[in-house]
Amino acid sequence: MAEMKKKPIKITETILRDAHQSLIATRMTTEQMLPIIDKMDKVGYHAVECWGGATFDASLRFLKEDPWERLRKLRNGFKNTKLQMLFRGQNILGYNHYADDVVEYFVQKSLANGIDIIRIFDCLNDLRNLETAVKAANKENGHAQIALSYTLGDAYTLDYWKDTAKRIEEMGAKSLCIKDMAGLLTPYKATELVTALKEAVKIPIDLHTHYTSGVAAMTYMKAVEAGCDIIDTAMSPFALGTSQPATEVMVETFKGTPYDTGLDQNLLSEIAEYFRPMREEALESGLMNTKVLGVNIKTLMYQVPGGMLSNLVSQLKEMGQEDKYEEVLEEVPRVRKDFGEPPLVTPSSQIVGTQAVLNVVAGERYKMVTKESKKLLSGEFGQTVKPFNPEVQKKCIGDTKPITCRPADLIEPQLEKLESEMAQWKQQDEDVLSYALFPQVATDFFKYREAQRTKVDATLADKENQVYPV
Repeated sequence: MAEMKKKPIKITETILRDAHQSLIATRMTTEQMLPIIDKMDKVGYHAVECWGGATFDASLRFLKEDPWERLRKLRNGFKNTKLQMLFRGQNILGYNHYADDVVEYFVQKSLANGIDIIRIFDCLNDLRNLETAVKAANKENGHAQIALSYTLGDAYTLDYWKDTAKRIEEMGAKSLCIKDMAGLLTPYKATELVTALKEAVKIPIDLHTHYTSGVAAMTYMKAVEAGCDIIDTAMSPFALGTSQPATEVMVETFKGTPYDTGLDQNLLSEIAEYFRPMREEALESGLMNTKVLGVNIKTLMYQVPGGMLSNLVSQLKEMGQEDKYEEVLEEVPRVRKDFGEPPLVTPSSQIVGTQAVLNVVAGERYKMVTKESKKLLSGEFGQTVKPFNPEVQKKCIGDTKPITCRPADLIEPQLEKLESEMAQWKQQDEDVLSYALFPQVATDFFKYREAQRTKVDATLADKENQVYPV
């Protein structure tokens, strides 16, 4: 047998972003991250994903930290490793579409503060919602990686994925990511998909999945054999469950094969030891719920991402309707079909999930409709792969005429107005972007920051005024 050509697989480490977002609600602090950076920088990762996604909101809202400051500190520590972030297209890191000037400025500032690779996705795979961010990243010489939000359904054929990948390459993406947020991609389907994409495009292919349904490590193995270039993994203390396969396991799996990563297990072991006490602490305090650590095969049956499952449980709990859980799970695919079969990822997963809960709890479908459901059915998030159910659309939005253009074309420039609204709090250019995404949360944070500074100033003044005996 002819010897296989050497093709080491590259690893993107997710422990500083998606792993703790998936397992402990994005609660890892900058202070917890900094001491281990020096070791992580020596590993030889393709990239470390450490910013974007829910880290921005969680930093401001729960940790009382400036996300921009975190990025600068990480950049300062990682001398040899590329830093990566997750970016929701025209939604940036928020939940609405923003004007092009805000998107451009956010990309510019992310790269200026230390990001190398921006993974950009849209919850409907509407590529029009990615154009502005991709152009902005390329203009600043950043690496724009466009992600396909992977999902199942009649419309999502291999031809659909190949055509979309070609369009992504033509848009100027430097790499392509298969973003399997719900762990729906099974091993042999991964072989088919990666083989098809490799035929369609020349740019590198990165695979990102979650362990929720229990197949992720096998999926990575088949994807790598089919030619996938990069896989996303998490250090073992924050791996598996709703997170990614473990970095050390995948490194060992490919050892001595043409795909050998060449990464040092001893160094990885030291890094894992650093994070282990954090895991123990999170389990003890209940921050890491053992429910998210097991295998949930319902993910494959209902195509519901892990984070969405826990959301549904807490929504039903609040309403005292926990016994309706199974009914809601069965309603999710029906709502998804009515809504044009979108992939289920933020924010479409929340919209479909909440609507399914209301349909079941109200005892009549679409008797109560959320404003987000109306927005989706009015075309305000973009175009779905399949048309909406016309009867459902009529019942929810009445005679409102849905929009068909790129939603951001209807949004006037916002930066100038935002600048003037938050001028009194501004300490750095980036503050306006924090405010743009989360006006109330950012304002609360600015007030907290101001109070802290006043406290420090007062302490220093006290020290200066102290009279010491001679």
